[in-house]
Amino acid sequence: MKTVATKTHTFTLSSDSDVFSSTLHVKNLEPGVDLIHLKLTAPQAERPPIFYLRWNHPVHDIHACWNPVSERSKSFKVDYGQGFRSNAATSAPVVSLFNTNGENRLTFAFSDALNTIRYRAGISEEDATFHCSIEMFTEVTAPLDTYEGTLLVDTRNLPYYENLNNVQVWWSGMPEYLPAPVPEAARNPMYSTWYSMHQQITAADIEAQCAIAKTMGMDAVIVDDGWQTGDNNRGYAYCGDWEVYTDKVPNMRAHVDAVHRLGMKFVLWYSVPFIGKFSQVWQRFQNKILTFNERLGAGVLDPRYPDVRDYIIEKYEDAVKEWDLDGFKLDFIDSFYVQEESAALTKDGHDYTSVPAAVDRLLTDTINRLRAIKPDIMIEFRQSYIGPAMRKYGNMFRASDCPYGAISNRVRTLDIRLICGDTAAHADMIMWHEGEPVESAALQMLNILFSVPQVSVLLDRLPSDHYHMLKHWLGFWREHRDVLLDGKLYPLNPELLYPTVRAEANGKTIIVSYHDAMVTLDEVLHVSQIIVVNSRMKEGLYLGTKDSLGSVRIEIYDCCGSTVDTRTETLRSGIHPLNIPAAGYAVIKKVE
Repeated sequence: MKTVATKTHTFTLSSDSDVFSSTLHVKNLEPGVDLIHLKLTAPQAERPPIFYLRWNHPVHDIHACWNPVSERSKSFKVDYGQGFRSNAATSAPVVSLFNTNGENRLTFAFSDALNTIRYRAGISEEDATFHCSIEMFTEVTAPLDTYEGTLLVDTRNLPYYENLNNVQVWWSGMPEYLPAPVPEAARNPMYSTWYSMHQQITAADIEAQCAIAKTMGMDAVIVDDGWQTGDNNRGYAYCGDWEVYTDKVPNMRAHVDAVHRLGMKFVLWYSVPFIGKFSQVWQRFQNKILTFNERLGAGVLDPRYPDVRDYIIEKYEDAVKEWDLDGFKLDFIDSFYVQEESAALTKDGHDYTSVPAAVDRLLTDTINRLRAIKPDIMIEFRQSYIGPAMRKYGNMFRASDCPYGAISNRVRTLDIRLICGDTAAHADMIMWHEGEPVESAALQMLNILFSVPQVSVLLDRLPSDHYHMLKHWLGFWREHRDVLLDGKLYPLNPELLYPTVRAEANGKTIIVSYHDAMVTLDEVLHVSQIIVVNSRMKEGLYLGTKDSLGSVRIEIYDCCGSTVDTRTETLRSGIHPLNIPAAGYAVIKKVE
């Protein structure tokens, strides 16, 4: 057992075995930020036992807990619970404890985002402290003789999102997590076939939707599951061959060329790990799988076999060369980790013992070989594989599936943005019923304004007002992308599902109010333009300010972009009602 102390905590490293010797050191980067570095060594390569790095933190002015997969619950965990789990394809090893003012009290992160780490910040009933820990090697691991890891501990009294941004900057500076470049096309709105068509797609239908989508402001199409099979039962029994089902797409290259002529990029869906029992390649790889899911009719390929990795990558290479694809939606990466412990044992033909290490090799080789063909290739990954290791290969992180779930989409996209740096954060595909009020449909867009929109409705079936609403808000998003996507983000009160979010850049601020609350302007008085969005099914918002804004011109728009009011007035200190329609917005410009 080793122990070290900082000004704020005492850290203990322990294990039930003495096979590995250990060292523990502290480095203070600045007041409130410490690095605790551990090193494990053994005389020869051994399978390491579980190691625990533990410390306690008092419950002082802490009211909520953020984690990359906490979704709509930012509540505390108990110290005797399971805590959190991360690896390359699941979440990320980081926790933030903060108060209702959004002020950080403890943020910690671990350097090993590749291997499985269990970590916790659990409340202890007995002593009113958070029992915190990092647990290493809780799953079968390849033999090793040396292991190093670093814990970052940040207690600075800053807005919690600044501490989390510091974590992503820290990870990004590590050579093993160098983020992939993000093509410009990955940062523009896209059309997706998934919710609108599911597996019942045809080349003609897709091209018809793309022709409309392009005029509405969408620059790429993501063709999802269904192009490779005639089976429309939502299973994966036919995955693995990755050959075009010609009854749906008679000529894939001609189809891609048709979409390109419209001025749109083409992204194609693949299920990376699945190999179906009805695929032609099943006979070749049926003994090289981690597990089999009878409900899905598919097995999970074992990436520790080099011929498995080569087969997967060659399929992607051939698709780019033959069809001129612009990107891939690589799905179900996290399924590589769904296996029994027995499946993690080394077999003849493996060149890796560790599944996470083999997945890292698979994805590293994939992105390198695809970039050699097309340097600006786009790769989309879906939550929860959105951690620093995934940033090496993917340049688009999408919120996990939440059809029609506007609030969940808001929470998930903002959670992604807090630690994704400049990787493009995408919303889950927005959808709605064509018969609902246009203001309600607009909320699907307004809840994902701070991420790249993906749209998945049949555009040719939209009522006229829905069509104009969607086109307007896509235009609004493109016009203000410099703020919404690239500006400084202020995601307030995650424990309340981010009821107010603002972003600022280039002398412009956009504030979106999602719940009944006064919109305060005190922190944005220095900008020349303020846009206030009413993302509610109620008319009217109240603006509050302690200081005068002076003379301003106010333009108020409804959810379809039609002007409902224009006036010039002096906004003095106090509370000001603003008659913004439901799902509408106001543009406030200072008058010189």
